[in-house]
Parts: sequence; C-alpha cells; structure tokens
Amino acid sequence: MGDKQRDLKPVRAAVVSKASASSDIADFVKQVGALARPSAGQQARILFALDATMSRQPTWDLACKLQGEMFEAIPNNNALAIQLQYFRGFGECRASKWVVNAQTLARLMCSIDCRGGETQIGKVFAHARSEHAKQRIQAMIFVGDALEENVDRLAEKAGQLGLLGLPLFIFQEGHDTRVEAAFREFARLTKGAYARFDASAPQELAQLLKAVAAFASGGRDLLKLQKSASAHALLEQLR
Repeated sequence: MGDKQRDLKPVRAAVVSKASASSDIADFVKQVGALARPSAGQQARILFALDATMSRQPTWDLACKLQGEMFEAIPNNNALAIQLQYFRGFGECRASKWVVNAQTLARLMCSIDCRGGETQIGKVFAHARSEHAKQRIQAMIFVGDALEENVDRLAEKAGQLGLLGLPLFIFQEGHDTRVEAAFREFARLTKGAYARFDASAPQELAQLLKAVAAFASGGRDLLKLQKSASAHALLEQLR
C-alpha cells in the first residue's frame, strides 16, 4: 500500500446504511464457516482484542455488555476459552489470562477504562503469534476504528498469522475507507473475514461475536442450535 495509507488518523463512529451492514455481515458469515474447529468436547480458544483508546469508550462499554454472547453460543459438551487483549495510552498493551466464563471476562473488561493514545495493532498481532505457538487459537477477533501504524509492516505480520492458520475476524466501527482497506487486507491475508458494524445497533455486533464463537466450537450444526431470529438469519446466509 502507498505512503498515503501509512498514517491513518482515528475516526469517530459513523452510522452506516442497514443494507451495507447486512451485506458485510452476510459476507462475514460465509467466510467464517471455513474456520478450523476442534472436535466435540474439546476447548476452542478465541483471542478477543480491542482498541481501548479514547475514541473507543462507547464501544468498549458495548462490548462489556455483549461479550457473554460468545459463551452462550457454546453448548455444555464444548468449552470456550477467551483471552482479552487491549491497547491504550502511551504504549500500554496488555493481555489477560485465559478465562472460561462470561462473568470473569466481564469483570476484567469493566475494570478497564479507555485512554488516549495511538493504535498498537502490531503488538496485537505479535502477541497472537506467540500465544498460537503455545496452543492453537481457533479464531482471533479485533474490534477497532483506526489505524496509525505502517500498513505494510502490519500486513507482513498478518501474513505470518495466515501461514500459521490463525484467522483474523476484524470488525470496524465507523466508515473510514482507508482503515477499511487495511482491515480487509489483514482479514484476507489470514483467511479470516471483515465486517463493519454500527454501534447504534448493538445486536449486529452481538450476532458477529456469537457467530465466531459458534463456528470456532462446532460450525454450522452449532449455529443451528441458536434460537434467536438473528441466528437463524445468519444460518440462512450460509447456504
């Protein structure tokens, strides 16, 4: 990518059309079906990474409320472990322990406030590679709205994750086209998927999080067990 894409500024959330959002979600669900999945009874692992810089506070609060959706998508005979990773402030990038229930993850998230700072997506990718080397991660989720790093270097790191079989499912808040181009490239390089969501419509993000968790653990059959109208709509888009 050219130099013009290397210095991308933060953007605020923008309301997108319902048709555009639905198209992105449909494309996402079609691609997420290719996830490498553990056998029944085995533990699926998801790295849940979020931008926690100042512009992200509303969506951080939203994610705190919705994170339990991922655990609800998993039946009792399967297990789901999630690790929370975030960056904020002046060079702060941290990861939690792996947790296996929504209450623990919610407590971790609620103890964190957003702070001003630049993006640190490169550190997120490096950490994902390190954790994946220790034990396979079925999927990595990243939620963000900006990119202020060298795009070419990030693309190289994303490509390395792709070679290791770690798909990135990246959700963009807002409508910055330069950020979108970079995020889509990272998803492509990891054989993952990209989707945009509107923070004013929280169920869109909830659907996406549940879709990743369901497919990471059990694929289409597990998604069929979801009883919400939204889950059935996603299932229809898989056919």
